[in-house]
Amino acid sequence: MREWFSRTHVQKHQLITPTLHYWVSAQSLHFHKMTAQALFFLLLLLFSFSANSFHGDEDPTIRTMEQFSGYPIHDSHSSIPNSVYSLSVDAQSLQKQIDELSTFSDTPAPSVTRVLYTEKDVLGRRYVKNLMGLAGLSVREDAVGNIFGRWDGHEPELAAVATGSHIDAIPYSGKYDGVVGVLGAIEAINVLKRAGFKPRRSLEVILFTSEEPTRFGISCLGSRLLSGSENLVKALETTTDGQNISFVDAARSAGYAKDEVDLSSVFLKKGTYSAFVELHIEQGPILEEEGISVGIVTAIAAPASLKVEFEGNGGHAGTVLMPNRNDAGLAAAELGLAVEKHVLESGSIDTVGTAGILELHPGAINSIPSKSHMEIDTRDIDEERRNLVIEKIHQSAIGIAKTRGVKLSEFNIINQDPPALSAEPVIKAMETATRELNLTSKLMISRAYHDSLFMARISPMGMIFIPCYKGYSHKPEEFSSIQDISNGVKVLALTLAKLSLQQ
Repeated sequence: MREWFSRTHVQKHQLITPTLHYWVSAQSLHFHKMTAQALFFLLLLLFSFSANSFHGDEDPTIRTMEQFSGYPIHDSHSSIPNSVYSLSVDAQSLQKQIDELSTFSDTPAPSVTRVLYTEKDVLGRRYVKNLMGLAGLSVREDAVGNIFGRWDGHEPELAAVATGSHIDAIPYSGKYDGVVGVLGAIEAINVLKRAGFKPRRSLEVILFTSEEPTRFGISCLGSRLLSGSENLVKALETTTDGQNISFVDAARSAGYAKDEVDLSSVFLKKGTYSAFVELHIEQGPILEEEGISVGIVTAIAAPASLKVEFEGNGGHAGTVLMPNRNDAGLAAAELGLAVEKHVLESGSIDTVGTAGILELHPGAINSIPSKSHMEIDTRDIDEERRNLVIEKIHQSAIGIAKTRGVKLSEFNIINQDPPALSAEPVIKAMETATRELNLTSKLMISRAYHDSLFMARISPMGMIFIPCYKGYSHKPEEFSSIQDISNGVKVLALTLAKLSLQQ
């Protein structure tokens, strides 16, 4: 009996145990299914929340990169690069292009001399136009040789975003001034194309004619004309160079100003561009000394140019006694010191003055100067303050002439351009781009002339500076590292992208 009970108990236990296991397993499976479903719906809810949050108040970098397709942010056709780190500069090719362009020079390396409308200038222009074509830009030129390379946006009817600089070079200068802003701009377009960007507003690269005043004594000739200078159009009708070649004849020799072209056809209407950004070497030592990657320019100081002449009595350096002299040379020297005095009296570090040219007649060591010719440059970002300095210089010239018994035969203001302020939206775009690229930056002013000064009359303007060795410029030692140039190109590219996508 005990044996039967034990055997029966074992059999029942064996029967119950699998049933119990089956029931537990079924309940466990049912629990896991419910848990999986709950997790799925929870994740779906979180994803929806995240997506809505992303489209509401997302990081501006992500927004810019998301819009790289060139379509509205919610468009299903968007093609989004992963991050700003997809902005890749072909540094080797860019350096090669800078080196190749420098070979179009009328003086031997390492110096560069490329003067307006000369053979080397024409060859350099041809080189840049070829690079524009290779970048897929549509190229056109105006009557004075401003060159435009356009990448059409998907809303081409909107005002374009422009960038660019110049390639002409004063005698025995370097290979980076201006050039970085032209070749760097073309590379910025290539950077954006490689990243998959499609602009909303068109992007345009400009090579400006004759930023340097070397041949005809007129700085920023091309951008001045673009900004609508009627006075310049009139002046160019009679302007000649040192060999008495007229501006129009020189332009025609280079293939421009054909037939009886009206130079005012070059003018651009205000609002032609929604923004203009110029990449340029600093031409000063600040960024290099402070170890900063990028300078964001807030203002460009505009110069006023003065021509001054004194006439006195010449004579023998030994026989005319000092109390009896009317020395035109000393009058000019005293005015040069007055320039320094009045500039320092302004109380601003941004006010500068230079007596850069002084010529004496007859120019003999043993002859008292009977005539003197001076050319003075004054600059400031504050137009009223600069003009006050000019007036003080004028009053000093009058007083010096009277005191020294000489005649102030000329005091002419040759040009008196207003300074230009960078536009806040452009500054913000440059600052944001620099920050998103993890580069250091500094707000600064430009004390040198740039085409941006005149482009500010057409559109909101901004400038990006990069460091250059010891601040050297306009000399063969001028140099910027390819790393600094690449940083500048990246900032320019991302800035152009942001401005292109603006409403």
